[in-house]
Amino acid sequence: MLNPATAKAVIDHALFLGADFAELFVEHHQSSSVELTSGDIDKVNSGIDFGIGIRLFFGHKVLYGYTNSTDEEELKRVTGLLAAKDKRDQIANAAALNFSRYSSKHLCKQPLAQGANLEAKIAFLRETDKAARSEDEKISQFIGRILQREQQIEIFNSTGLHIGDTRHYTRVAATAIAQNGSEQSTGFEAPGALTGWEFNIRLDARELGQHVAKQAMVKLFAENCPSGEMPVIIGNGFGGVIFHEACGHLLETTSVAKKASVFHDKMGEMIANPVVNAVDDGTMTNEWGSINIDDEGMETQRTQLIKDGKLTSFMVDHMGSLKTGFAPTGSGRRESYKYAPTSRMRNTFIEPGDSSLDEMIGSVEHGIFAKKMGGGSVQPGTGEFNFAVQEAYLIENGQITKPLKSATLISTGPKVLKEISMVGKDFELAAGMCGSVSGSVPTTVGQPALKVDNILVGGGN
Repeated sequence: MLNPATAKAVIDHALFLGADFAELFVEHHQSSSVELTSGDIDKVNSGIDFGIGIRLFFGHKVLYGYTNSTDEEELKRVTGLLAAKDKRDQIANAAALNFSRYSSKHLCKQPLAQGANLEAKIAFLRETDKAARSEDEKISQFIGRILQREQQIEIFNSTGLHIGDTRHYTRVAATAIAQNGSEQSTGFEAPGALTGWEFNIRLDARELGQHVAKQAMVKLFAENCPSGEMPVIIGNGFGGVIFHEACGHLLETTSVAKKASVFHDKMGEMIANPVVNAVDDGTMTNEWGSINIDDEGMETQRTQLIKDGKLTSFMVDHMGSLKTGFAPTGSGRRESYKYAPTSRMRNTFIEPGDSSLDEMIGSVEHGIFAKKMGGGSVQPGTGEFNFAVQEAYLIENGQITKPLKSATLISTGPKVLKEISMVGKDFELAAGMCGSVSGSVPTTVGQPALKVDNILVGGGN
């Protein structure tokens, strides 16, 4: 996408201005989406974006800018503007560019570049809509959306790196709304993968529609959740959003390097119950949060964050490595050429244990089964969180007795890690989007069901 000779000239210019390190991130991004609302196709959108991000290091100071031009003089002009206040005598020389190759494990059979497959996508959404509405007459609305995008990147830097990648993303989102008089409730699922439109083969449109409709119906007639501290069983899959938000971000050098994380000085220490093992893995085949290389050009890897309760690694980008001394983990990510990369999560999850869901529920005399988590808020630095439970049930004398609504879980990430006493076998992943200082990136959360011995539950009474 960018002539290597042009890239080398711009990098040489950056080092001539005194930069320790220079990088060009070239991106071509194509997207297509279709949305169905009220039984009709409501939106069909497509777009193409192209740009080049320029990043310079002066010591631990990061300078970043971008342009939509491939012209050498324009790229040098932006570089000069970035370095204007920090310009100094040259102290580094750029290595010759050496194109790196790797073997991609994320195959794509129906990429967006070969066609948007709009008719097939519309048929899928209509079938999902029909299935949701046929589940119960109280399903008053269904909203479905399919997003497919293709991101081509090319990276050049002053160490001699020249590497590229093409990423194919497909995600389906389904929302069902149930209504009974003035009462309303929703069901939601949004599976996604690092693949093309062949992802639909893994999905059953009818099952997806029925699933979100049943979620909505369960909550429509549910009782208010009781409040207070109690044991909670957190369900598998999207239940992992709590670890992602309340703990995962605290293990990124984005916060660790600034000592803005409570874990910044805990390496090698017990930060969780010994039954807890947590991983951030970018290598999982075709998973939503996977990548071949990160947005700094490093091949991705599997990173064991917590082993038997002990903190064993952080997620480390290039600058995070310079600041902390920890080796990079292939975790440098960004939304697009408009953002400088920082350490970010990929597929982040708690690994399976050896307990069954029935055993966990049977061990609770009075508590909550948070089968499906929803959204929430987290306090950066401390991991204090408040998460809504999308689908919840009361547990009495070791049995699930009735559905609940208005349940929230309130605690801190560090505290919850130590309160986990049982980890299940029913491991599952769920797709999501994660926002941080380098924009919004595809990430996967996950876990088996697990038991938290004591957590504050907020309810409706």
